[in-house]
Amino acid sequence: MPKVLISDKLSPAAVEIFRSRGVDVDLKPGLSPADLRAIIADYDGLAIRSATKVTKELLDVATNLKVIGRAGIGVDNVDVKSATARGVVVMNTPHGNTITTAEHAIAMMFALARQIPEASASTKAGKWEKNRFMGVELTAKTLGLIGCGNIGSIVADRAVALKMRVLAYDPYLSEKRATELGVEKTDLETLLARADFITLHVPLTDATKNILSREALAKTRKGVRIVNCARGGLLDEQALADAIKSGHVAGAALDVFEVEPATDSPLFGLENVVCTPHLGAATAEAQENVALQVAEQMSDFLLTGAITNAINMASVSAEDAPRIKPYLELCRQLGAFAGQLTQAREGAIAKVTFEYEGQVAALNTRPLSAAMLAGLLSPLMDGVNMVNAPVIARDHGIDVAETIHDRPSAYQTLVRLTVETATMTRSVAGTLFAGSRPRIVEIKGIKVEADFAPHMLYVTNQDKPGFIGRFGATLAGAGINIATFHLGRAEQGGDAICLVSVDETVPEEVLAMVRTLPLVVQATGLAF
Repeated sequence: MPKVLISDKLSPAAVEIFRSRGVDVDLKPGLSPADLRAIIADYDGLAIRSATKVTKELLDVATNLKVIGRAGIGVDNVDVKSATARGVVVMNTPHGNTITTAEHAIAMMFALARQIPEASASTKAGKWEKNRFMGVELTAKTLGLIGCGNIGSIVADRAVALKMRVLAYDPYLSEKRATELGVEKTDLETLLARADFITLHVPLTDATKNILSREALAKTRKGVRIVNCARGGLLDEQALADAIKSGHVAGAALDVFEVEPATDSPLFGLENVVCTPHLGAATAEAQENVALQVAEQMSDFLLTGAITNAINMASVSAEDAPRIKPYLELCRQLGAFAGQLTQAREGAIAKVTFEYEGQVAALNTRPLSAAMLAGLLSPLMDGVNMVNAPVIARDHGIDVAETIHDRPSAYQTLVRLTVETATMTRSVAGTLFAGSRPRIVEIKGIKVEADFAPHMLYVTNQDKPGFIGRFGATLAGAGINIATFHLGRAEQGGDAICLVSVDETVPEEVLAMVRTLPLVVQATGLAF
């Protein structure tokens, strides 16, 4: 039974989901880093919010960990690079609090436009400063969205309903999607120059850090109001404070800060500045949604292999997981076959090509390619799995290509793997027999049909009389029993392949004897 640790406060409903799905779960919020390191090796999954810090040091001792589930969007508290290197899937719940965060951004815009927090404080203090708090309407104003993804698009929808004109700067926003949302796609310079309100909805990356820098703020129109409910570090807080003091920026509303908890900021104490303590996802509905979602996602992964909202791996839906499971095994075995045949003397792998045709071409092939790559690299390197195989390949300079063929095939489904080094090119192809049993159908362009077996022997030889007799006698003399025997050849008298399944591992001394036989070019023991 898979075992999950919940190390931050989550809804009790999440605990019930794990248990009802057959996952053993421990709820231990508030553990110190040392205490967490001491017990993490016992768990297959770790469910967190923002308090737990998943560091390299923690991951180094999390020897059984397979998945980290973040109940929320941001994974700033997870060392995703180290998790990937260790083959741990990192998931988040990007849709669980999108409505809540978007609504908070809209609420912050209203509060800023009408100076509601300051007017409330003044009135509660016994003052009646009706003439002091002169606000502005949102209707007919221009809103500039920096980022128009999940949350930004909801803000756009609400803003359009408020009769605002909406500009959107997002390199990934298509013209078609912009038209559907009723927004004008534009560049950042134009947005800064035209917007009456600017709201940020992008992740914090090297490209977006300080996207509203001192220089960018200087390009905004006088009287602009700025809202940030996304991530601290997207704007220069000191520069923003200076722009507010000078009167160039009319005000700002911030839910996030570069340093949190934010106990000090150049923006504190300024009029026309609204500040909240990272409340974007702080509604009962959002807290419940993300907790339930992360429990479902982690349970699906641990029990069925379904991968949803992974940061570092291709997704596999719960519906697709049973369909692609036999293909994953076929791809893993094809990769392992090719990997075990790749010899050090052939040089480092330079390029790997995956080809899919027939029924498999209609499936989600990204996880299949990851499985094949993991199978290929596992015999050559330690600690390789589906999660880290693409990163390891990239780090070793291996060019990885994938081709989907829309063409008739001799088989209902066919997967081909081609490996290239400086000195050789080798391909192997396979199919599913009876829809579930992996089978080899082609090696180096030679037709050879054989089921995978736990112990196999691969021999290449010259197609001339006498080989089979000598080969069989050598195995018999060594007490090796042959279970199945498969042959293939390119042409009469040319290159030939012999693929044999045996009852036990073929010892190295027996392989050495086979290699000395006349006509033998290569002999390799295989294990699956």
